Amino acid sequence: MLKAVLFDFNGVIINDEPLHDKLLERILVEENLRPKRGEFWDACLGRSDRACLTTLFERRGRILSDKDLDALIARKSRYYLEEIAKIEKLPTYPGLEDLIFQIRAAHLPMGIVTGSVRAEVEQVLQRLNLTNTFSVIVTGDDITTSKPEPDGYLLAVKQLNELGGDRSIQPENCLAIEDTFAGVAAAKQAGMQVVGIANTYPFHMMQRCANWAVDYFTDLELERIRDRFSDQNQPQVVG
Repeated sequence: MLKAVLFDFNGVIINDEPLHDKLLERILVEENLRPKRGEFWDACLGRSDRACLTTLFERRGRILSDKDLDALIARKSRYYLEEIAKIEKLPTYPGLEDLIFQIRAAHLPMGIVTGSVRAEVEQVLQRLNLTNTFSVIVTGDDITTSKPEPDGYLLAVKQLNELGGDRSIQPENCLAIEDTFAGVAAAKQAGMQVVGIANTYPFHMMQRCANWAVDYFTDLELERIRDRFSDQNQPQVVG
């Protein structure tokens, strides 16, 4: 039985992955390191800033102390908030608002599971008038691991059960919405079914790894998914 819906953030709630690419290049240049075209999409997509920066610096022969890594994450987050503040209308995806309305109408709690910094998530949600939409928000500030590890999703389930009401929510009762391979793998490792939305990778690639695949939020038929939610092992195509 479907009891909760958990969203990824970057590439699902907000179309900001090109901005993260740009800011990581800026960090590398400031640290006298050379950016490489396409490296963000190879090393960072779907992963936390902590994991991404660690990988980028290790590839260049530099091992970061925890203190230095924390400082880099904070600097990148400051740049992100500055850039977001300059954008009059934040880029989201068609159909997101309608999907959220459908989930609310079905009385299903919603959450966010992301490797992003909490301040970034809160600022974007405020700008999108979604601050009170999500019952739980798990960010890169809450865990030290990164997708594809399942820790963020498991923590979100724990927090949902701590809210009161229905305390019987298990990972198998949750639907995750993801746009990257790392995110899909994390949710599946947690024991969840996953909608792979083709915001970042083509539909056919999402179809291969997710339980359901859609091109757009408008293709996501919530009632159909609820009806077929017990079919955990067979990939499905929606739309």
